[in-house]
Amino acid sequence: MPSHARSAAREAEANPAFRVAARAGYAANGILHLVIGALVIAVGLGAAEDSDQTGAFRAVAAAPLGAVALWALAVGLVALGAWHLLQAFVPRGLSVPRRIARIATEAPQGIVFLVIGVVSASVALGARPRAEQAAEDVSQGVLTLPIGGFVLGTVGVAVAAVGVGFCGMGVRRSFRDKVRLPDGRGGGALTLLGVSGFLAKGVALAIVGVLLIIAAIRVEPDTAGGLDGAVAALVALPAGPLLACIVGAGFLAYGVFTIFRAKYARLGA
Repeated sequence: MPSHARSAAREAEANPAFRVAARAGYAANGILHLVIGALVIAVGLGAAEDSDQTGAFRAVAAAPLGAVALWALAVGLVALGAWHLLQAFVPRGLSVPRRIARIATEAPQGIVFLVIGVVSASVALGARPRAEQAAEDVSQGVLTLPIGGFVLGTVGVAVAAVGVGFCGMGVRRSFRDKVRLPDGRGGGALTLLGVSGFLAKGVALAIVGVLLIIAAIRVEPDTAGGLDGAVAALVALPAGPLLACIVGAGFLAYGVFTIFRAKYARLGA
């Protein structure tokens, strides 16, 4: 990054208004996960719903003042994405390995939040995207390439690895390094929510990764899918509806934890 661009980025990072916007982004992400959790539980109980981000946005759009809420979510999520990108490239005094590791962890998060924020804005403008169909279409396009199966399989492995990483953060409680939890019962309750939420999200992402790997091996793009496909795969298992409800409850826990993270996040840590 050129020096003048890096200087401007550091000024943006230090801006109090931008930090407030980033915290609002955590709250927006938490609200999104609360809606997803409710949809996952509904699917576990037999409802025919899209239990992914686009399904959540459509549910918000159908509520009173839904468009206003979607624009608020979009602004918060884009701000959070920008914050993660700044955290990837701005910090000084890092060794080359640490800088590479920081970019590898922060930049993808920033891109994901930016994309989700744009999707929220598009739904506010009237679009009704379906992530599941989009995932299948993209998978089909990739599989037409000469090395498409390898590419899709590699993406599946990466997504599954992220899922395992989320589970590891839940088990080790390493997410506490990113927040300043209050002392006493409040901190203990938030830790429990974090453990449950990170495990649930990790399981869901791991299933998404496995579905992508299966689609690559079988050359069946219809097998690939996002979170909605992962929930459908869960429901199809023995005791699947119960498992889906447990995962949905975990998403609710993650949502509550992330809303509180808006207050307790160590920005810049």
